[in-house]
Amino acid sequence: MSRTVVITKEEIINAAFKITKREGFEAVTSRKLAAAAGCSTQPIFRAYKNMEELKVDVYERTAEYYEAYYEQYQKTNITPFVDLGMAYIDFALKYPNLFRLLFLANREDKLKSMYDLVNGSKDYIVKEVDKARALGVRNAQQLFMKMWIFIHGAGCMACTGDYDLPSDESVSMLTGAYDAFKE
Repeated sequence: MSRTVVITKEEIINAAFKITKREGFEAVTSRKLAAAAGCSTQPIFRAYKNMEELKVDVYERTAEYYEAYYEQYQKTNITPFVDLGMAYIDFALKYPNLFRLLFLANREDKLKSMYDLVNGSKDYIVKEVDKARALGVRNAQQLFMKMWIFIHGAGCMACTGDYDLPSDESVSMLTGAYDAFKE
């Protein structure tokens, strides 16, 4: 009699996350996932009713991964929103498939707003807005919106491979945008 392999929900999520990171969530199939997790498809469908239910957990794992990435990102710039933007762009460059899942998915596929994802559990955006306000920006929230449109555009370009600016030029570009947008 062969030994029964017990695969946990956590192992399934980990395997699906790895596939998503490498190939995108659309590449996660029950067969590919089973192979990656080292099991048959049966444990997957015991843990999840369907792949959409799994996608929720993979999305949540990816959101946690992004927040941890931002938390660990070296913040060296005095100008508000520059480090926030640099981390976002860098994440898109390094993890385009994860970036697509979080920030480019169809609106109905998103579990959190873009603002909530970037703001994270520690109010990263709120802190940057407060920093701008402390530097004398009267409408810091509006400045954030202008900066965010600019940052998100750069992130999308990075995700698609159309962004090739070195880090120092990116910082200069974001600082220039901040100076141009502030009133």
